[in-house]
Amino acid sequence: MTTALASPAATTPVSDTPIATETFKTLLIEQRDALLSVAESSEEAAKPVQLDQARVGRVSRMDAMQQQAMAQESDRRRTLELQRIRAALERIEAGDYGYCLSCDEPISPRRLHVDPAATQCIGCASRAER
Repeated sequence: MTTALASPAATTPVSDTPIATETFKTLLIEQRDALLSVAESSEEAAKPVQLDQARVGRVSRMDAMQQQAMAQESDRRRTLELQRIRAALERIEAGDYGYCLSCDEPISPRRLHVDPAATQCIGCASRAER
């Protein structure tokens, strides 16, 4: 009586499968392009507020200053996300993509689908948040 062995692919959990870097590279490039197009369209909102009292009332000027501050914060966050994406693309090119920067263990492909620029596995990210 012979025992049939299951193929490795059938028994390997999803989290241990090799990372399809081209898929993630495409996702990262799409995210980068979307962020860059938003950055171009929001440049006007981040410009300095006119302080001409005759042209803009006090409340309107305060609203404009608040909008400017929100636009600047959005720009700061966008810049940080672009840096994360650039670093992930560099890791793909270097062959280091998909490995936790803290423990060198593979990052789950499920986590990378949620955040392709992730630098830590779930365990290390959870410990870092504490």
